[in-house]
Amino acid sequence: MPLNKSTGNMYNFITHTWNTIKGECPHGCSYCYMKRWGKQPSLHFDEKEMKTDLGEGNFIFVGSSCDMFAEKVPFDWVHKTLEHCKKHPENEYLLQTKNPDKLAMFFQMLLNKYFSLCITLETNRTYRAIMNTSPSILDRVLSFAKIPAERKYITVEPIMDFDLPEFITMIKHCNPRKVSIGADSSPKRNKLPEPPKEKILELIAELEKFTTVVQKKNLRRLLK
Repeated sequence: MPLNKSTGNMYNFITHTWNTIKGECPHGCSYCYMKRWGKQPSLHFDEKEMKTDLGEGNFIFVGSSCDMFAEKVPFDWVHKTLEHCKKHPENEYLLQTKNPDKLAMFFQMLLNKYFSLCITLETNRTYRAIMNTSPSILDRVLSFAKIPAERKYITVEPIMDFDLPEFITMIKHCNPRKVSIGADSSPKRNKLPEPPKEKILELIAELEKFTTVVQKKNLRRLLK
């Protein structure tokens, strides 16, 4: 099977995506972009993807359509996926999750320069009706901060209203190399509690004091 080329609002450094674990994400976040294609099939491991040629010189987002480190995802599915990545060290790989506690359990497998680890922090607050069963923001921060990885990133997408001092403290505690900020890009919008322009600009200014900030294209809507 061929790799999927990166399109849309993906990170600008990602060239391709690869998903072995497919179906309805266990987190069930109300804003999940996969919902625009209707109800997803049950969570499953696609064995055909293990025949995918990952090539070389690519930067691949592994698990872009479903959080492969979600609590309900079987360990052996994740293990098989990571082992396949390690067979192609000519690439770089992004692993992103809302459950870094489980990600940490695989850290010994990830002691390679070609793995970058990332967590999603949409805000410092926990909007349970929106985030559904995903771990709380505080749990994500505490778990991710403990992972002694060199290449750690944070994505604030879709950004939701936050408390500036608390949010900055949380992000700084994780010691990320880079923070990407994006907005809800669903065509129908998801009625999220979005922060005003001035607040976002203040967040960016504070973050730039200690890390690199990337403003994703879909953030422009909130900065007009």
